[in-house]
Order: sequence, then C-alpha cells, then structure tokens
Amino acid sequence: MLVEPRSGLLAAWGNALLAGLVSPDEAALAIVGEDAVHRVEGLPGEAGPVGLTLALGRLRGLGATGFRVALPVPGHPLGLSGPPDFNARALEAEEAVVAYGVPYGLVPEVSEAGPEGDLHIEVVWRVLPVREAPPADVPSLGEAERELAEALRDATAVLSRLDVAGSGPMAEAAVDAYRARVERGREVLAPGYPPRAVRVLEMAQRVGLLVSVAYENGHGGAVSSSEIAARGEALRPVERVARRALVAAYNAYVEGGEVRR
Repeated sequence: MLVEPRSGLLAAWGNALLAGLVSPDEAALAIVGEDAVHRVEGLPGEAGPVGLTLALGRLRGLGATGFRVALPVPGHPLGLSGPPDFNARALEAEEAVVAYGVPYGLVPEVSEAGPEGDLHIEVVWRVLPVREAPPADVPSLGEAERELAEALRDATAVLSRLDVAGSGPMAEAAVDAYRARVERGREVLAPGYPPRAVRVLEMAQRVGLLVSVAYENGHGGAVSSSEIAARGEALRPVERVARRALVAAYNAYVEGGEVRR
C-alpha cells in the first residue's frame, strides 16, 4: 500500500499554504521531496505544464479552500466522488487529490527518466473535473484511530499464530529503519495539523509498513494453502483500515476545519 502517498504530501502542504502557514516555495519543496520535478498539466488558463508553485497559486485564485486525498483500490473507491473518468484515472494511480471549493482534482502520473544508473522520478499532476459530492467511505479521525487499534491487535494475533513474516522483531526493525530514513528532516504532517491527525497518520503508516513487510517476506511459516489464505484474510482488512486512516489524517483540514491560522 502507499504508506506515504504523493497525494498526501500535496494535500497536506497545499492546505498549510492555503492557511498561510508556509510559503509557496516551502510547500512545493516539501511536496516534491526526493523526486526530481513535479509539473501540473491541464490547469485552467494554462496551455501547457506549469510548476507546483504557480499551480497552487492558480488553484487558490480560482477559489480552492482546501485539498483532500483519495486512495482508491479495486472494490474500494476510498475518497472518490466522481465522475467516472476521474475515478478511473485515480484508481489506476491508486491515489488522487481533490480540491475543495473548486471542481477540480489532480491525479499523479509517475515516470522514470535519465540514463541507466542515474534514473530519477518525474511526476505530472493531471488536472481533471470532479463532481462536488461527499467522498466515499472517509472516516473521522476518531473512527480511524479506533479502527486502527482493533485491526492491528486482531491481525497481529493471527499473523503470530501462523508464524508469518511481518509479525515479529525483524518486521519491527524494518519498520523502524524505514521511518528513521524517511523522517530525517521532515515533519510527519505539514504545519498546523492537530496532534490527533499526526498520531493517526503515524499509526496508519506503521500499520501499512507492517502489512507491506508481511507481504514482501514471503509466506513465513504459513506453508499450507489454508494458512496462506488465512494470512491474506488477516492482512486485507488491516490494509483497508490503514488506507482509511491515512485519508482521515490528511483530510483533517477539509473534513473538520482542523488546520488553524
């Protein structure tokens, strides 16, 4: 799953920019992160791709008052509200940003560029019309926090019983190493988000990493088909809960007006 989706960074830092808590350049730098470049294509009034700084300013000028995240997967249109073309593109990317206050959404198209051995990531955010309607299946922060605690407890019990890789100390070490690497020099969320949103995001990222480690480390001790099926049954709802929690944390600004000036 997308533990730290690009759409989350764009929405969080875009919200901080709209709240006047960071400068356009600070927001753009945080959104790009370790990627080489981000461009925005299809922006109203622009004939071609433009940089993030200009795009965020233009969206604010058009009336955007916030940004929210969608993290859909097949069978779970999390955060989407239509129309079908936008939903299809967001589903293919497994993420999108939807502006609040204007009928536009942004879907990232990620590609590699450069010679072999020196590849870098380039991202084009495609602006598309969206339907102004409530997003699908987005929980409140309180609901997300409760769901995460319950799902993590239940899944850990099942995975440990099956002796599945991803439920023990090695998995925890992998998660801690990842977090130490990605958190150097960055905030968990953009300035202004409430402590509860930060707490939910951190827990969701941790749960998502545990799920990823469990999948990537093979079947562990689960050697029978029934045990492998049981592992899948344990992981799928946990992954779903973690994605719902990620969306709830990133969307705290527009769902509850949580970001303060």
